[in-house]
Amino acid sequence: MKIVESVPNFSEGRRKEIIEAIVQEARTLDKVWVLDYSSDPDHNRSVVTIAGEPKAVTDALFNMSKKAVELIDLRKHRGEHPRMGAVDVIPLVPIMGISKEECVELSKELGKRIGEELKIPVYLYESSATSRERENLSEIRKGEFEGFHEKIKLPEWKPDFGPDKVHPTAGVVAVGCREFLIAFNVNLGTDNIEVARKIAKAVRHISGGFRYVKALGFKLEERGIVQVSMNLTNYKKTPIYRVFEVIKLEAERYGVPIVGSEIVGMVPLNALLNVADFYLRLEDHNPNLIIEKKLLDTIAKEVDGE
Repeated sequence: MKIVESVPNFSEGRRKEIIEAIVQEARTLDKVWVLDYSSDPDHNRSVVTIAGEPKAVTDALFNMSKKAVELIDLRKHRGEHPRMGAVDVIPLVPIMGISKEECVELSKELGKRIGEELKIPVYLYESSATSRERENLSEIRKGEFEGFHEKIKLPEWKPDFGPDKVHPTAGVVAVGCREFLIAFNVNLGTDNIEVARKIAKAVRHISGGFRYVKALGFKLEERGIVQVSMNLTNYKKTPIYRVFEVIKLEAERYGVPIVGSEIVGMVPLNALLNVADFYLRLEDHNPNLIIEKKLLDTIAKEVDGE
């Protein structure tokens, strides 16, 4: 059996009825499972996690994108998180029985369909990227929806699929195959946004921090605090605990406490086991002794053998 995961991000985190309508498009298809979805009103963004057989997942992603185009108007959208599209990014992640190369082909097929049928400019990113400049999602997203109307006119930013002009309400979208990504946020006990921005700068790769960390500082207006919002693009090489410890040290420099942290969307079990191993100082720890992991591994082997 081949299983692929996708975590599409939609530029709506405040109107529950719109989120539900988008998610419902995935629920109606066989061989697709909606594993999780969450919304953030400050970011004005929703993250949905689905998994299933490749063809079913790409059909679900197209239908969800179509519904997002119908219901989201970026001309009226405001939020803390950078965005360039109603459906902002669609990653495809190989989970079981499927290779990275197959996921790259799936991303191209889906991107072509979105471009041709929904008339949205599509950029392939990460492992699917057609140039080095397009591997990094943040490079594609620079300028956001408002700036893309001029950016798209540049020869180097000609879309991979779809029209050469920004969709008037839905913007543009990035589609691509990537490794498992963890969206990890740390909340700070202050309303000083500059503290969050300085700490984000200290941990993100582009400004000298960890190789597999992307980070920004945001305000959480409803709570009166600020947040270091991160994407950890390789938790095996840059584990969660290592990033958390540096953020804690940096926060102490400014006399600011950490009031909480959160993981947005799904997370691999091994990523959390690494955290437990680090903080509990477990000796001779064997992950196979965790009953849920052992059961899942056994089930996966049986399914693979059919």
